[in-house]
Amino acid sequence: MRTTYGKLIRDRIPEILEAEGLRYEVAPLDGEAFRAALLAKLLEEAGEAVDAADTDALARELADLYEVIDAVLELHGLDADAVRALQARRREQRGGFARRLALRWTEG
Repeated sequence: MRTTYGKLIRDRIPEILEAEGLRYEVAPLDGEAFRAALLAKLLEEAGEAVDAADTDALARELADLYEVIDAVLELHGLDADAVRALQARRREQRGGFARRLALRWTEG
């Protein structure tokens, strides 16, 4: 039975599929197609992290999310350390999530 995916996969997935004796087709992505697929993968992995059933599954999904983030950084020529520094500045300016606050409403 054929299953259709149409999504970005990790580099070693073809090897894994071959080892499992599965037939498959892959196609290289470039330019805007790769960028769009990578951003879709970012959302996919974030959703899987949200749906993780336990802490082990959450750790795996967060690891996958970090992998996608690294690829996004590389694609856009962003330095991970510079982004982390920006994160620290934004945390200093706006705070983090330690206080676990939810905004209920505002009034103008």
